[in-house]
Amino acid sequence: MTRRKPAIVILLAILALAFAQSGHSQSKPSKKIRVGVPSVGMGNIIIFITKEAKLFEKHGLDAEVITVMGSGIGSKALISGNLDIIPIATPTVIAANLAGADMAILAHTMPAVVHALMVRPDIKRPEDLKGKKIGVSSLGSLTDFLVRSIAKKKGLNPDRDITLLTTGGSDNERVMALKAGAVDGSAVGHPGYGVARKMGFSMLWDSAKELDYPWMEITTRRAAIKSDRELITQYMKAHLEGIALFKTNRDFSVKVIKKVMKMTDDELVNESYDIFSKMFLPTPYPNHPGMKISFEYVAMTRNDVWNHKPEEFTDPSFVRELDKSGFIKKLYEK
Repeated sequence: MTRRKPAIVILLAILALAFAQSGHSQSKPSKKIRVGVPSVGMGNIIIFITKEAKLFEKHGLDAEVITVMGSGIGSKALISGNLDIIPIATPTVIAANLAGADMAILAHTMPAVVHALMVRPDIKRPEDLKGKKIGVSSLGSLTDFLVRSIAKKKGLNPDRDITLLTTGGSDNERVMALKAGAVDGSAVGHPGYGVARKMGFSMLWDSAKELDYPWMEITTRRAAIKSDRELITQYMKAHLEGIALFKTNRDFSVKVIKKVMKMTDDELVNESYDIFSKMFLPTPYPNHPGMKISFEYVAMTRNDVWNHKPEEFTDPSFVRELDKSGFIKKLYEK
């Protein structure tokens, strides 16, 4: 017994050191990150899924989720450093960078935009929009971009033929503006257009069928990547795990949809889940070919955009690293 005592003492010392190191590792402070949300809608549901499932904490982040009104305002908050990361519409990123900003699109998490223009029943054709007021989240936002691009495609001059009004950052606010008669049409995602449909309003166009436009960008500043690449990598891990959770756990996702969207209509909730769970991409590389429509839109005010390439506005390295390392694949192996 006496001879074995030193060995036991050494073993206990090793265990004590291991526990101390473990405790030190676990007590490592989380990194603070300010995550912007341009609107409370299904397109941004992954941020809320990630928050509710505590995936930010899992990946070492203390995330503050901040709702702003549209990509236009969101881009200004990102550029000023008041936000660290936020979904910003691709044309807004391009236009801002041409003006001297340093934003970078890290991912396009959806292949197309789930959006529609809902209008009064008496508006039957695009030309009926002449002289009408259309509600968008804010000027320079995704909804503004969609209405202008599709209106132009339909032969309208969006600056002359229609009036775009800021009617709120959420689909619900824009639907209520339509119901109240403050506007003649509203650009909304789902479930917004499902709610409007039940109220008797008509869908004038389905944006996903009109435009080849990759959607739900994850955007940050190149300065942020340079100063703390680990922070952005941690965010990307959390966000991509949020996508995997949403696609594979219907029950949890439905609960979050009901809570965040304040929805009680089970039919609309399940319809939203079915649409978006299929749309979110497991491996969301920036979609360079799909950025063509954004270039065309920006070219209306900045023709020099054609002197640039889509790759200049993106940084696919984060998705590439998580893809090649097997991180993304493991999320779907359960």
